[in-house]
Amino acid sequence: MCPKIAEIDKNFTIETVLKKDGISFYDVRKAPFSVYGLYDYKNQPHFRRLPEDVAKATSEGVTTLAKHTSGGRVRFSTDSEFICIKTKMNSISLFSHMPASGAAGFDLFIDSPDGAESRYVRTFMPPWHTTEAGYESKIDLSGKKLRHFTINFPSYSGVDELWVGISDGAILGEGLKYRDAAPILYYGSSITQGGCASRSGNIYQNVVCRRTNFDYINLGFSGNGRGEDAIVDYMASLDISAFVCDYDHNAPNREHLSATHYKMYEKIRAAHPDIPYIMLSKCDLDQDYDANLARREVVYESFCRARANGDKNVYYIDGASIFRGPYQNMCTVDACHPNDLGFALMADAITAELERALTQNIIL
Repeated sequence: MCPKIAEIDKNFTIETVLKKDGISFYDVRKAPFSVYGLYDYKNQPHFRRLPEDVAKATSEGVTTLAKHTSGGRVRFSTDSEFICIKTKMNSISLFSHMPASGAAGFDLFIDSPDGAESRYVRTFMPPWHTTEAGYESKIDLSGKKLRHFTINFPSYSGVDELWVGISDGAILGEGLKYRDAAPILYYGSSITQGGCASRSGNIYQNVVCRRTNFDYINLGFSGNGRGEDAIVDYMASLDISAFVCDYDHNAPNREHLSATHYKMYEKIRAAHPDIPYIMLSKCDLDQDYDANLARREVVYESFCRARANGDKNVYYIDGASIFRGPYQNMCTVDACHPNDLGFALMADAITAELERALTQNIIL
């Protein structure tokens, strides 16, 4: 039997039980922490992305996936020379084609004081034998000085509790605030949810967030983004600065997409007559090419119809163009779900369109 790699290379060792001496733990639901991207987090028994009644009215799948914490972030500041987490989890998704670091890990970033940049530090890494009980993890920093932090929640797991640990006696304060504007809302499929990024900080919304300093809400539901009335009505009720409609993949067929895609636009636009509305067709066009061309036509027809009806604040991104170029064979893990490169290219395209749209609306 081959030895475990961690016995050969200590750099692969994951510490999951911490020595508690010298560490003070704090519940992120309480001040001075601020949690973003999650619904009513101070009053829910577990972190979730939308109300339970809306999830149940939408579908059984969304009822489960609403408890996955994709898009969740917590911000704070401290002068501690290390950061720890202790988490209680209600579900952990383990895949053949997505690392546990993305499905169940928490990414740590240091935010520049002016909010213009966030630098990746390390990931609070789940052990390979992760159980639903959760885990503990520690990241050492270079010296004791005041820093601003963002922790990204996992993309494909459920979190009941999260505590942040810092050195005894260290300063603990508020984190940086996002731009003074309502969040951007994203709706779609497993790709929108974050499959299959190696880290939660690499899903395209988190990349866009760091580049633009806009808060956001991720309502991507793996296999279950089907444009149901319940979820569309809920999204229309939210206070948002822009809507990114990454809705294509999970519609069962072209007919379903045609019946729901423009209808979704109409409901969102009726509630938000002035916000940028971005329509995105699927990136993996080459798989089942003819059927995907037909689906792309539906998305583009929605865009053209909206423009013809006088909407100057609707935008279209041709997903098929995003992975084209010298890296087009390197962008997914399974010819569908993006890897980190694929998500970076998606973030490039969506950031460019958002910045153009928001600049025209004098928000940037």
